[in-house]
Amino acid sequence: MNAVFLEKPRQLVARDIPMPEPMPGEIRVRLLNVGICGSDVHLFLGHRPLSRPTVIGHEGYGVVDKLGEGVADRSLGERVVIEPNIPCGQCRFCRCGRGNICPNKRVIGLTENGCFAEYICVPAAFSWPVPDDVSAQDAVCVEPMAVSVHALSASSARPGDTIAIVGLGAIGLLLNHLALRLGYRVLVSELNEAKRQKAVDEGAIAAQGDAPTLNAIWEAHEVVAVFECAGSAGTASLVTAAAPRGSEIVLVGLSEQAATFTPLRIAREGITLLPSLIYQHPTDFRRTIDLIQRRVIRPSTIISGYYPLGQLQEAFDTAASGTESKLIIEFSG
Repeated sequence: MNAVFLEKPRQLVARDIPMPEPMPGEIRVRLLNVGICGSDVHLFLGHRPLSRPTVIGHEGYGVVDKLGEGVADRSLGERVVIEPNIPCGQCRFCRCGRGNICPNKRVIGLTENGCFAEYICVPAAFSWPVPDDVSAQDAVCVEPMAVSVHALSASSARPGDTIAIVGLGAIGLLLNHLALRLGYRVLVSELNEAKRQKAVDEGAIAAQGDAPTLNAIWEAHEVVAVFECAGSAGTASLVTAAAPRGSEIVLVGLSEQAATFTPLRIAREGITLLPSLIYQHPTDFRRTIDLIQRRVIRPSTIISGYYPLGQLQEAFDTAASGTESKLIIEFSG
């Protein structure tokens, strides 16, 4: 089968490799569409070095091609989306329902080969059937939307409350879409005018400025939660300086650089810092698919372009420019 390896930063190489065979409890998926995630772009650019050439990609949608021994709840030809973070199920974090921070979890497209290949084998429990009335375009966006679903549920903000989102990459745009559809008021901050306008067109209010300016705006709008989705040390420092009294800061972005904050301000003004990492199995994928099926949300609205697998290098070069909201790789056949 054809698979594309990230050989070194900015260099993708197609190889013909043996077809994978499903182990007991696994299924083999013939991939149809795969989204490019911001974390894939960081790997592509070398911000997070890989120890060996790897097939990256984890936002996979396809059809069941083969069943491993013991799999009875999947059918050949069934459409599925892949949940790519697979906790061990045995450690103390998994045992208390915190599998998202499992130190032993398998990560498709990082610790093992991922979805920029024609076929992949995954545990059946981490492949989710796609209902007939859910489009392929929405299905391929289930994984990043589950990240936003998890982030919003991590906060104590509720429909009718006002939240702020800083950074409108795919996750920020999906969070904006989700929150507006569920009845939240949303203020957004984003340097890219096109992405900012996309959020405003859905019903968000644009709010730009430095920390004192944002603090004044967020206070005036009674913002109860600020979601940092840009994933940079600078924006993490900005939101901790600008967050309104009594609000929550939900850290969704994944910067590896040190950020700064003033402990006195955080304590004196009763500001809460909350982490939000990926999603919890199985609740967040199940809820995301349900919201799509009930037409509450349409995550495919963030898709900005399509490329064939043979143009993956070009697609990543485009994604790395930061101008696109979500690029999808299409597989032939």
